[in-house]
Amino acid sequence: MEMNWTGVYPALTTKFYPGGGIDLGSCLRGVDAQVEAGVSGLILSGTLGEASVLSTDEKRSLTREVVRHLNGRLPVVVNIAEGATDEAVRRAAEARDDGASGLMILPPMRYTGDHRELVAFFKEVASATSLPVMIYNNPVDYKTLVTPEVFDELLQLDQVQAVKESTRDVSNVTRLIGRYGDRLKVLCGVDTLALESFLLGAHGWVAGLVCAFPRESVALFNLARAGRLAEAVALYRWFMPLLELDIHPKLVQYIKLAEQMTGLGTEHVRKPRLPLEGEERERIQAIIRKGLETRPSLA
Repeated sequence: MEMNWTGVYPALTTKFYPGGGIDLGSCLRGVDAQVEAGVSGLILSGTLGEASVLSTDEKRSLTREVVRHLNGRLPVVVNIAEGATDEAVRRAAEARDDGASGLMILPPMRYTGDHRELVAFFKEVASATSLPVMIYNNPVDYKTLVTPEVFDELLQLDQVQAVKESTRDVSNVTRLIGRYGDRLKVLCGVDTLALESFLLGAHGWVAGLVCAFPRESVALFNLARAGRLAEAVALYRWFMPLLELDIHPKLVQYIKLAEQMTGLGTEHVRKPRLPLEGEERERIQAIIRKGLETRPSLA
């Protein structure tokens, strides 16, 4: 399928059974909820998808099953997060063979390269596939900043089309759009900066709490794009305590608990993550419960 990199792209969680096996049925029910809400595409095997504890075979199988289940209804973007360039190239080729429509590529995380090395890494991986590519720019968590000077070189490749903008500097949305226009689609990658990013012209949103609140996430994007700002601000203010669950090191556990409480998944995680307990669990449950109790009615 064609990628236009516009709209809401959920970074899907991977649902597990209590023993740790992938619960494919629950995964696909979650996919259906996103389709029904009107998202623009799906992202598999990212941080929220617990990619670090999935085997390559599991990632490939999950991609194939989701692509088969969707049957052309939505594009599927596969996350590529490898430390070695050759491994990233292989994963990109496999994603294409498994039916993915696009790639989200992270820089190597165990070695922070200089400008030349970063450009070489992204160029080699992107050049090895015909799939469109979104670069994940998250220096806060992954310690590598993809600068405009790096994008100047990457955009020589037609495959490089978008950026997941997670620098947490919302002015970067303006900076990138001013520099590249529509040549580089900018997608907000931080839930708590979503509305600000849309109002500054961001083309889309790689979202986290959308896993538990898909209709509200799509509504927020659509209201902002339609210029219905009073409604968008009201919805955003309700949403903010929930969106803040996305910017914590335990975002996986927090968002999975939200999925369980909204009936869209389970809280089961794979080790070394552990389920929430005690005061922390009660605190996060209270935030989610309040959100549910005050959940706005959407037109």
